[in-house]
Amino acid sequence: MMSRRSDQKSLFQADVQYLGFVGRESFYGFLAQYGRELFPDEDFLELYCPDTGRPSVAPSMLALALLLQAHDRVSDAEATQRAAFDMRWKVALGIEMDERPFAKSTLQLFRAQLIVHDKARQVFQRSLQYARETGYLRGRKMRAAVDSTVILGRGAVEDTYNLISHGIRQLGRVLAGVEGEEAARWAEERGLGRHFAASIKGSQQVDWDKEASRQAFLTGLIEDGQRALAVAREVRSGLEEGSEEDEEIAKAAELLSQLLWQDVEPRERGYGIRQGTGRDRVPSVEDPEQRHGHKSHGLSFTGYKAAVVADVESQLVTAVEVVAGNEPEGKGAAELVEQSEENTASEVEQVIGDTAYGSVQTRRSLGDREVIAPTVKSHRGRGISKEDFEINVREGWVRCPRGHETRHWTWQWVSTGPGQPKVRVKRYAFPKELCRACPLYAQCVTDKRGRGRFVTLHCEEELLQRARALERTEYFAEQYRQRVVVEHRIARLVQLGIRQSRYLGKRKTLFQVLMAATVANLTLLAGPRASKLILDVSGTGQGALLRFLFAILASIGAVGAALRDLLMTLSKPQPFPAAAPWIPLYPQRSPYQLFTTPAFRPGL
Repeated sequence: MMSRRSDQKSLFQADVQYLGFVGRESFYGFLAQYGRELFPDEDFLELYCPDTGRPSVAPSMLALALLLQAHDRVSDAEATQRAAFDMRWKVALGIEMDERPFAKSTLQLFRAQLIVHDKARQVFQRSLQYARETGYLRGRKMRAAVDSTVILGRGAVEDTYNLISHGIRQLGRVLAGVEGEEAARWAEERGLGRHFAASIKGSQQVDWDKEASRQAFLTGLIEDGQRALAVAREVRSGLEEGSEEDEEIAKAAELLSQLLWQDVEPRERGYGIRQGTGRDRVPSVEDPEQRHGHKSHGLSFTGYKAAVVADVESQLVTAVEVVAGNEPEGKGAAELVEQSEENTASEVEQVIGDTAYGSVQTRRSLGDREVIAPTVKSHRGRGISKEDFEINVREGWVRCPRGHETRHWTWQWVSTGPGQPKVRVKRYAFPKELCRACPLYAQCVTDKRGRGRFVTLHCEEELLQRARALERTEYFAEQYRQRVVVEHRIARLVQLGIRQSRYLGKRKTLFQVLMAATVANLTLLAGPRASKLILDVSGTGQGALLRFLFAILASIGAVGAALRDLLMTLSKPQPFPAAAPWIPLYPQRSPYQLFTTPAFRPGL
């Protein structure tokens, strides 16, 4: 049963007594002032039984604790201790100094409920709602900067031998649990006991220098895996189809089937390991969703990618997503931008990204939005590339850097990407006699048969030419420099710990990124820059008057500075009604209106 926090504050609460010590503009002070209204208990009502069970810890407090945990980058045990002993946490949570609000298991269970019910995204969206209601994120068309960063997976990365053995062990545990037996004994009875040893390699005599010995070992592992799969089929035949036990066995069996054959090929004396790495290879049994990926030609990793959208003007993170490590960066750009529009209730008119977001497919998916991203270049080692040629798609000619023109073309079938169907495009050809007589022949033509230069058009060549024309303008250079906003936001998220995943699985990793993004937004909104922007909304007369009063007060010493701080606090717009009924706060009210309102009573 859900417990609600009382609207009436106590004189002994840490935020009443020590808010000034912690600092009103600190992250802890910000949560103390606005945390209850940002994350009310009613938002989490669906996670609890309405009238059964013991009263829980208030979910609004646990939501704040998870944000504090992300901000301070501490474990569950440390978060529990800080809530009990750290003054900053007690101020942020709004509890008394001698109070120990929750146990570690309570925090873990609440996190699990947020992940299962996908409520973490709602917590993130509340930070953007607050930004809209205070005027920090103004109603306008947005310019969105997009980029991604690496998240190292939590699951242990294993080689082929250990992967197969680990998969057999996992399936064996599931089958033993269904049959009500102890896992090691169940495996011994079926000839699979060696997979429950401390190390499959250490338990076997293998001469790793000899190919025949390695093949024999791998062949034995595959035979064990096939035997385990046969047992799984037999057990499933006696279970109700679609039951929880049946689904659990099917999941473990499917994983083992993929592990058996993803790196293996038949050889003369059994099976051997295939050369190269498959694109969708599963590198870990503990976290089968993580993948091998490349952020650049020199940086490879295993895990996930966090895709981030930031508003260029406000510098807020407006959307995040977690994808597999081998996912192309620009593939989900359109969905990410649409998510940003939904979160902010603002239309995105311009998307800024690096070369990964400059492909024709990404531009098509983004529709009418302006794309500021470099196009992919096709040098391929030539001194003179396709980009050096002048191409007129409508009139049907191609002109080389020396001014020679050709209108001769033939159809060519080309691939548009891995797993994509081939498309027919035009390939223009220059006469070989003309090319051989050209002084740039060695830099331009690489054909070993002595033919002339070929220029193959893109299936969306006209769109590509417009993008490259824009890329050469000063306007493009000026806009592209503002991509640094998303780089700074990603650096902040990395500072909050997203470089290494704390959890197994994509959904839990997404939860970690959402919490970090929420903290990044709230710390930005709690700082002095946000206060300055809120006072300056739309250049109103109230904002001008306040700035004039601040200038006078700042010139009369310490007393004036104190009055200035008080006026700054009172003049901040309040996005939500106050928790305490005896201190009502009114949105967008000036200090004069507050003191002249009949219902206003100063706090203690």
